[in-house]
Amino acid sequence: MGIHYDYKSTRGEKAMKKEAKRKARLEERRAKRMSRTKNQEPEKKMHDIQKPITLEDLTNPDKN
Repeated sequence: MGIHYDYKSTRGEKAMKKEAKRKARLEERRAKRMSRTKNQEPEKKMHDIQKPITLEDLTNPDKN
């Protein structure tokens, strides 16, 4: 029987493994991208609109 008979019989299995590997990589990239955007959101702070902007607000970014 040889290699030629084995190729067709395992072709579907190899295709499924390749597809699963591709989907796993895609999910990994999505998770990595989501973790990046999740880390960036807390950094964006907006000044209270009702409160006037003072020199202290401009010079001391750590002040709440």
